[in-house]
Amino acid sequence: MSPTIIAYGYLAIAIICEVIGTSFLVKSEQFTRLLPTLTMGVLYVLSFYLLAQSLKIIPLGIAYALWAGLGIVLTSLVGVVLFKQSLDIAAVVGIAMIVGGVVVMNLFSNVVVH
Repeated sequence: MSPTIIAYGYLAIAIICEVIGTSFLVKSEQFTRLLPTLTMGVLYVLSFYLLAQSLKIIPLGIAYALWAGLGIVLTSLVGVVLFKQSLDIAAVVGIAMIVGGVVVMNLFSNVVVH
């Protein structure tokens, strides 16, 4: 398997771990519940480790744009689905603009590793 595919796989898993970790952050109730707090910590450490591994191949700006953009989208979806939070039109438009920026970077930037 190519190093680029592995790096993007690491990044994808890192993003998923960060989103799940953030969900446990909510469940930790401001660090007053031990198991959700420990789970959050483990997932955040794993997430940063995998992000660091992806940076061996993927440029920092690109990796962080994907991390932040996909993290925002997925965390927003988790908030809506699991925590019954709502998004107003401004939030949806803002998220769409972030996704658009990530798509433009990946399709048209010469620094993106393909």
